[in-house]
Amino acid sequence: MTSVSSEPRLFRPADLGTLALLAWMARNEEGDGKTPCLLACSLGDGPDGPEAASAAVTHLLEDMGLTAGGEPVDGTTRPSLKVSMLVVAGQIVLQMPHNISSQVTPPADWLEAVQELGYTYFMFTTRVCPSTGPRRPAQGPELAEFAGSPETTNAAAHLYLPARGLRA
Repeated sequence: MTSVSSEPRLFRPADLGTLALLAWMARNEEGDGKTPCLLACSLGDGPDGPEAASAAVTHLLEDMGLTAGGEPVDGTTRPSLKVSMLVVAGQIVLQMPHNISSQVTPPADWLEAVQELGYTYFMFTTRVCPSTGPRRPAQGPELAEFAGSPETTNAAAHLYLPARGLRA
């Protein structure tokens, strides 16, 4: 007889594999400006493959108090948020529980918009990003299709994530 364990699986950061950050500008709902957007996703290249990576993202989101597919959370009013974004020297550094961090160099207009607004529209999707090899997310039209896909956005936690900088 086979039994299924009811014990929750422990979170293993390695299951995430490579964490990719994608930064772009999107037209805001009012149509009078642009909003800086940031998407975090796994490439699914961890030791146990894409399914484990997706489950690890779900676990990490829960640890941050976020839910995939839910309404956007206004992180600008939640100082106890367990995810933060540091913007320094033209780089974004995303910091999360379990000592997980990822960084990317966004476009200049993205940095300008974040400085003006003080936040980015952040999504962290449980959907695994297509890749062109280890540690290399897809590029061009394939990446744009992934990022803009309803399957990607519906499988993501949505958050207005405040930008922090180094204090002098």
